[in-house]
Amino acid sequence: MKRIAILVHKQDAFEHEPYFMREISGVWRESGFEISVQRGLDGNVDADLAVLHVDLTVVPQHYLDYLRRYPKVINGRVADISKRRIGAHFVQRGDGYAGPVLVKTNRNYGGKREMLLANRGSRWRRTVQSIREKLPWGWRARLAVSEYRVFDSPQQVPWIVWKNRDLVVQRFLPERQGEFYCLRTWVFLGDKETNSLSFSQQPIVKSDNVAKREPVAEIPDELRRMRQELGFDFGKFDYAIVDGRVVLYDANRTPSLGSFPREQYLPRARLLAEGIHSFLR
Repeated sequence: MKRIAILVHKQDAFEHEPYFMREISGVWRESGFEISVQRGLDGNVDADLAVLHVDLTVVPQHYLDYLRRYPKVINGRVADISKRRIGAHFVQRGDGYAGPVLVKTNRNYGGKREMLLANRGSRWRRTVQSIREKLPWGWRARLAVSEYRVFDSPQQVPWIVWKNRDLVVQRFLPERQGEFYCLRTWVFLGDKETNSLSFSQQPIVKSDNVAKREPVAEIPDELRRMRQELGFDFGKFDYAIVDGRVVLYDANRTPSLGSFPREQYLPRARLLAEGIHSFLR
């Protein structure tokens, strides 16, 4: 019997969050694998393979050091998934670009996980977090995805955004098909993968505003090269095809299931679970 350890943050309620890995690990259990969720760094779980599933934009170094005890680690090379690490098409104030731009957080998932961690930290961290949350959006470290802003030009971006290192400004490069904005989503584990195309009438495509969704068979070679360069074994890439080129919007090592019903995501979880054999050969 093969043993798999899933390393999560010490304050992460892994079993109660809608993580794709939670469903995948359930399939592994059904298949006879022994699964242990290692919460934090206390204790020593023996395993044939470990999965890095610390849901923070930047994984603390002591978590990376802890993983060295395991012979194989899924996503062991993916320590930083900040937009400045994985993104492109950034705009700087006064750089001459005059087209539409998108403002979003440098941190993954709008900075929500870091906010929750700060709220459980010292009184000083909680006080600073509370003050920033009450300020106008351009001053904040966290933005819900629904608060990401599209502007017709960089000149319309508030001055404070350019000073706020927790936010980034990128060229707004949407994929359009007729009246719809499009988002492509590639989820993978080892050599197993799913790929889909979502359509929305909103410029920021999210699971709760998707009008329709369909599978897509072809995955661009350019995107596969990005995965290899970023070191991902498991994760989700949100991307688009604009003027024949790949535009990577987001890369996430702890993807969630969104608001889709279980009958839609469970078959995908079962398929992806088979990817574990890529690491146990």
